Amino acid sequence: MDWLCCFNSSYSQLVGRSSSNSGKGKGHEGLIKYGFSLVKGKANHPMEDYHVAKFIHIQGHELGLFAIYDGHLGDTVPAFLQKHLFSNILKEENFWVDPNRAIAKAYERTDQAILSQSADLGRGGSTAVTAILINGQRLWVANVGDSRAVLSRGGQALQMTIDHEPNTERGSIENKGGFVSNMPGDVPRVNGQLAVSRAFGDKSLKTHLRSDPDIQNVDVDNSTELLILASDGLWKVVANQEAVDIARKIKDPQKAAKQLIVEAVKRESKDDISCIVVRFRG
Repeated sequence: MDWLCCFNSSYSQLVGRSSSNSGKGKGHEGLIKYGFSLVKGKANHPMEDYHVAKFIHIQGHELGLFAIYDGHLGDTVPAFLQKHLFSNILKEENFWVDPNRAIAKAYERTDQAILSQSADLGRGGSTAVTAILINGQRLWVANVGDSRAVLSRGGQALQMTIDHEPNTERGSIENKGGFVSNMPGDVPRVNGQLAVSRAFGDKSLKTHLRSDPDIQNVDVDNSTELLILASDGLWKVVANQEAVDIARKIKDPQKAAKQLIVEAVKRESKDDISCIVVRFRG
């Protein structure tokens, strides 16, 4: 993530991250498999990407939980999200009847918790892209910021998220008293600082930022092949359809995630890069 600068116990055993990290897993029936890979970028600071990739069983349902949290100005906020966001979503009493409302409320409550603990968590923030797969049949995707979820259906890339960029949400920022700057050779930034228009945390900018997610849902049918979640370190240099074309050729989703990162590095992406590939069949 680009800044301008020099569950309760059943949910909390989430996969962590390190400077170079990858792994894989599958659902109970073994039909749905996932793999992930994370690589630290060239910046002179610790890795700021965190992720979640796992299946859990709750109230007779199997849930696939997948997320990428791309932090900025430190890793405390993405680490907080990794630990708490999914558990907060699943604690919402209306999750099973109205996932959309539950996800939106949990995003808001989690951001409020982050802001209330800013003395401990610091002044940084994080984007988020989350995917919840319910019984292998229904997929709910939400995002804040510019990490992205892309679905492959019949080989065609379908972007499931909206990139929240300062220029596209300039009106909202300016209505709240903020401004968008675009210095020569640089990217648009909120108040000359943050390169996304929605994020968790960022207390000093919060009056001009949004943290409400865009939420989409889709049925998983026989044409649904892959879901790719990745931070902007990938999407800055690899187009949606290119990513789908690369991942479809590789049966092992962990190898597919690694290959997508290799491609991004080859194209000189300097950011932290995190990628999860979920393969629904085959």
